[in-house]
Amino acid sequence: MHTTSGTSLPVRPVAPAAFAPVPPSGRTVTPAITHPAALTGIPADFPPGLESVAPADEDSAWLHDALLGPHSADVVGYLRLARHCGAPVLDLGSGAGRLAVPLARQGFSVEAVDRDPACLERLRTWGARIGPQVSRLLVTTRAELADLRLRRTYRLALLAGTMVSAVAPGARPGLLREIAAHLEPGGALALDYTAHRMRDLAREPRRAYAFQVPRFDGVEEWAAARQVFDLDGMSEHITYHCVRTGRLSTERTVRSTRKWIVDPERLDAELRAAGLRVERRRRHRLDERTESVLLVCRADG
Repeated sequence: MHTTSGTSLPVRPVAPAAFAPVPPSGRTVTPAITHPAALTGIPADFPPGLESVAPADEDSAWLHDALLGPHSADVVGYLRLARHCGAPVLDLGSGAGRLAVPLARQGFSVEAVDRDPACLERLRTWGARIGPQVSRLLVTTRAELADLRLRRTYRLALLAGTMVSAVAPGARPGLLREIAAHLEPGGALALDYTAHRMRDLAREPRRAYAFQVPRFDGVEEWAAARQVFDLDGMSEHITYHCVRTGRLSTERTVRSTRKWIVDPERLDAELRAAGLRVERRRRHRLDERTESVLLVCRADG
């Protein structure tokens, strides 16, 4: 659910302040963010929650990795959960292996599911680069989450980085039932999502912010993000305007993704209907109208 475009421009200095969008309040966002966990004010031990933004090409992988990790310290939390639950682990919306590869490095067998074949190839390459002791623990499956059909059972399933927001509300109950039906007795599903105050979104349905993308190759990259919320359709559209400046050229790209707004009460009801009991609920306040919520659910029986 993303589109990409890019053009090369003559060399010129990037003025980061020029990419700081102005939110509805009229205040300019200062683009001084250098750590992705600070993207929306999230503590460093919690995920930025932008998994549904998949890299369209090798250049876009820098932005993807900056938003999701390996800088995201939530990897440690999921490793801790895996040690408690055991393997095999199901990583849904795995991307290029941000969670799957570290889990395999710790000795857990992991099935990584993603719709993007390029991401899965990067995952396999990463695992193979580490060595056969890791790559043999990784299995990749190309699939849309809305059409997921599993073939085995798991001790732990992950919908990390708000991947549940990438699934249309009409398809979400079926996905949760499929996961629940393939959890071993006592197995767990961990998922996180962004919870919004609906009245605040109705009053101010647009947001904007800017940040610097961490790179280590001598290229300076900035991104300005614009969010537009549609309460009637319970959806969110995010557009990233990126500028990369190297020694020879400056390149501009535009990428966008669509996500779904999660209604916490509806999600809780869908989990219960699927036979999943919420065992733990962890909240992190992001700002005055938004929080991140982490759920750990157990399969009934």
